[in-house]
Amino acid sequence: MQLGKLGVWGSLEAYSARDGADLARTVESMGFAALWQPEAVGRNVLVHSSYILSNTKTLIAATGIANIYARDAMSMRSAQLGLAEQSGGRFLLAMGVSHAPMVAGVRGHAYEKPVATMRAYLERMQASMYLAPQPAEQPKTLIAALGPKMLELSASHADGAHPYNVTPEHTAQARKILGAGKLLCVEQKVMLESNPDVARDVGRKVLGPYLALENYVSNWRRLGFTDADLGNGGSDRFIDAMVAWGDAQAIKARIREHWDAGADHVCIQALNRAAGDNPLMLQTDIKTLEAAIGA
Repeated sequence: MQLGKLGVWGSLEAYSARDGADLARTVESMGFAALWQPEAVGRNVLVHSSYILSNTKTLIAATGIANIYARDAMSMRSAQLGLAEQSGGRFLLAMGVSHAPMVAGVRGHAYEKPVATMRAYLERMQASMYLAPQPAEQPKTLIAALGPKMLELSASHADGAHPYNVTPEHTAQARKILGAGKLLCVEQKVMLESNPDVARDVGRKVLGPYLALENYVSNWRRLGFTDADLGNGGSDRFIDAMVAWGDAQAIKARIREHWDAGADHVCIQALNRAAGDNPLMLQTDIKTLEAAIGA
C-alpha cells in the first residue's frame, strides 16, 4: 500500500451511493492517495469501503474511524483482511472507541475505559481465527488517538495513529510518543475562504458538536486552550487553530506544518459556505481540494 502524503477526509452520508462513488473517483483523479470516511449513525463504514474500492482503481479507502463498539473484534479483523485481499491492499483500517454519548446513548452499549478497552480489543483481533485466503501483505491498523496513553498504545499494539481535530503542535507531540517507524495520519479542516467572519462562522458550526465531547475537550485543554477558548462556540484563536482558512497558500502552509511536525499523511476535510450544523452531512468542497494540491 502506497499511502502517500495527502488524502481527503470526507463523510459520504450526504451523498447517494452513486454520487459518493463519483466523488471518490474525483478524489482519485486529482491525485489524492486516500479517502477517509467516518462512522456514526449512517452507513456501515466497512461495507461502504467495499463499494468505494470496487468503484476506484488506485484510491485507498480508509476509515476515520471504524467504531469498535459497532462490531466484535473477530468481525473487524475478518473485514479488514477481506477488504485488503479484495482490493489488492487498498484498505486502511483506523479504529476508535468513539464517545460515550454515541456508544451508550445511541448504540446502547456500556462505554468502558477507552485505553483498556482498545487494548483488549486489539489483542482479540490478533487472536482471531481467519481461514479465508490472506491478503498479499498484512494490512495496517491505526488507532484514533489523542491523549498520551492512547498514543502509546498506538505505538505498542498498532501500526500508528489517526488523530482528529488537532494542531501541528499536537502532531509534534504525537510523533515524539509514537517514535520512528509508526504511521501518523492526521486530519486537518481547510477552507478556501478569505473572509474571516465567514470562515469562523462555518468553523463554529462544524466544531460545535465536538465541543460537547469530553475526549476532544480534554485534548484541547492539554494543548493550552482555556475555558474561554472553548466556550460560546469557540474563540477566534481556537477556530483558527482548528480550521486552516484563507487562500491556497495558507491552506498549503498548514498542511506543511503537520508534515514538518512529523505527520506521514494529512487528510484534509474541505469545508465551504454551505456547511450546516451536522458535521457528518458536509459535502466536500472541490475548489478547496484543488487549492491543497501541490502542498
